[in-house]
Formats: sequence, structure tokens, C-alpha cells
Amino acid sequence: MKWGRIVVTSLKYIIIGVFILWVLVPVAWIITLAFKPYQEWRVAYFIPKQPTLDNFIVLFKPEVFTGVMGATAIVEPVTKPLINSLVVSALATVLAVIVGFFSAYGASRYNTPGPFGIFFTLLTRMLPPATFVTPIMVYYANLGLLDTHLGLIALYSSVTVTYAIWILKGFIDAIPVEWEEAAMLEGASPTKVLFKVVLPLVRPGLVVAGLFIFLLNWTELLFALVLTNINAVTLPVHISKYVGAVGQLYGPQAALALIGSIVPVTIGYIIQKHLVTGFTFGMVRG
Repeated sequence: MKWGRIVVTSLKYIIIGVFILWVLVPVAWIITLAFKPYQEWRVAYFIPKQPTLDNFIVLFKPEVFTGVMGATAIVEPVTKPLINSLVVSALATVLAVIVGFFSAYGASRYNTPGPFGIFFTLLTRMLPPATFVTPIMVYYANLGLLDTHLGLIALYSSVTVTYAIWILKGFIDAIPVEWEEAAMLEGASPTKVLFKVVLPLVRPGLVVAGLFIFLLNWTELLFALVLTNINAVTLPVHISKYVGAVGQLYGPQAALALIGSIVPVTIGYIIQKHLVTGFTFGMVRG
């Protein structure tokens, strides 16, 4: 029995170790690749022999390295796509969370859409985006929304609002209705109860839903690739444009991947206390 437990424990640690390596090795490779010079992009060792910041500089000053990194044809700095991603992702997230909060409250307290209505919002996310991206492109072309920030914001918020509804509905369901009734007995109006009682209690849920939706918007590629060209190009689309005469410019792409990960990682670290509260909210209710 003792040897059996040792074997089982050893297998568990081996599986965990393999899983950790499976996750961390690609991340470590991207980090080291971002600091490798052009000559070391395709060599099979992690630590660069001659670390450089050229891969980061070319993102903001591509004209300086034209002809050096495989004759890159990229002339647009990453500044504009980075700002586009920040603006579109942030505004779409705020809009989705606001609409999701009011919709979730109505579904939780008044059952406004009915049992099938709330389930239908989830069905919309079961369809592959590729099935309706072409009709949306035609629709946007007629409305003049192609390659616009407004078009992406409206689409992103519409696509992700169902996540906000489902996440926030669980938080609102966990709040006893008696608390709202007690506030009304004290003279509070339904609007005041909503904003003074319910909203503060579901704040961790708003944080969880907001971060989850922001990450979805920040990393979305298909819609941005099809619906944008110049003015509203986002970071995931821009990262695919680093191509030279010798093929993919892996160094700048890795550097841009690191820059793109700074925003979600920073946001997650800042609001980690709310995330822990949000993920455990309602689990210890009596």
C-alpha cells in the first residue's frame, strides 16, 4: 500500500510538471525571442547570446530597420493599433457590462425574458463567428461602419453582453430579495435600491465580468481582421502584418505579444482582490 501511494503521488507530480512545462515553455520562448537579434530567431536555445531591444524599437520606428530584418515593408508604427485596441476594448467592455447588469437584474428579479429568453442569449455564442461575419460585413458596408471604431465597439459589446448577463445574474441571484424589500420599507425607491443596495454588492461580479469581457475584446481577431483595414486596425490584426522578404518577423511579433500582454496582466494584478471575492461570492451563503 505504501509503494502504491508513492507511485500515485509521483504520477500526480509528473503530470503536473508536464502540464506546467506545456504552459510555460511557449511563454518563455516568446520572452526570449523578443530580445534575440535577427540572426538568432531560428536557433534552438532560450537565452539570447547578444540581447537586443531592436525588436521593440522597430515596433515604433519601423523605418529605422527597413532592409535589416528581412526587408520589412511595415511602415506604420504600433502606436495607432495599440490605442485602437485600448479604446475599442475598454468602451465595448463598459457598454456590455452596463447593459448586462440591467438585463441580469431584470432576469433575476422579474424574469422579464422568461426561461427561454435568458437561455437564448447563450445560444447566440454557440454559433461560430465565421458563420455570420460575412453578413455583418455587408450590413456594415451599407451603414458606413466598415473600418470604424464605432462599428467594432457596437459589435464587440453585442457579442459579449451575453457573458455579462450570465455572470452577473448569478451574483444578483445570490443577494437575498429581503434586503431590497427592507430598503423599500425604509422609504428607498426601486431606483435607489438598485444603485445603493444591489450595485455595491455585485461590484466583485462587475469586476470579474469586465475583466473577462475585456480579455475577449482585447484578443479578438476575426471580426477586426474582416471589418477593419486602416483606421480601426487593432493589435491582433497588426501583429500579423510583420512579414519580410524572408517570411515572418518573429522578433517584432514576439515583442508586440509582450507589449500586448502588459495591459491585461496589469489590470488583473491591480484588481486581484476583487477577482478572488468575485470568484468565491455566494459559495459560503447560508
